Amino acid sequence: MKRIVLALLMLTGTYTGAQIIEKDAPRQLNVSGEGKISVTPDEAVITIGVSNIGADAAEVKRENDNTVDKIIKYLKKIKLPEKDYQTQRVYLNRNYDYDKKKYSFAASQTIVITLRDLSKYDDMIIGLTDAGTNKIEGIQFKTSKQAQYESEARLKAVADAQKKAAEYAKATDLYLGYPLVITDNTQTNYPRPMYATMRVESMSDSRETLAIGEIEVTANVNIIFELSYYDIKNKVKEMRNSMND
Repeated sequence: MKRIVLALLMLTGTYTGAQIIEKDAPRQLNVSGEGKISVTPDEAVITIGVSNIGADAAEVKRENDNTVDKIIKYLKKIKLPEKDYQTQRVYLNRNYDYDKKKYSFAASQTIVITLRDLSKYDDMIIGLTDAGTNKIEGIQFKTSKQAQYESEARLKAVADAQKKAAEYAKATDLYLGYPLVITDNTQTNYPRPMYATMRVESMSDSRETLAIGEIEVTANVNIIFELSYYDIKNKVKEMRNSMND
């Protein structure tokens, strides 16, 4: 009987202690903030392709290689920096036609080009077409000031989180303390490329073929603030002022 009573007392003590710890636990407020900067892009990443189909693998590859050679020479001719174009994918596939009962071969290569002067877009596309490009697989707009705009977006995200936290604190008759934990949840997402995957035949110099629009640079942050029944920040300021006096 004594053992049972002792066990009950221990359990009661443990439960009471847990309640005290929970009651005295620091009050916290967890909020998220988002910052957005809308900018006009000044760069484009263009993905082009070259493809050839034939009955002989070596001949198909040779034709494809010759076209790629012309494209690279054209890019060098217009003095595009070598760091701004790169081969991304190279394929040589064998396909079987069940109706004709014979094999065919397909060779293709994809080149990614970074254009840092959008005013040259039309001329470059025409030049690439003349050189043998037969596919435009996608275009992706970017900004050369990505790091600068990301920094501005982060500041706006923090300000947004602080504003939300202040509103929640006011609504609950509590004071907002200092941030305890700050987590950057930003993921750099460029606008998705517009995939055309179409054959390029001809273009007119008088046409406007590019709608640039705007892109958004975003930042997301999560901040945990301390909450209290008295104004911690002003209390600290008063203490500092009294120490200075």
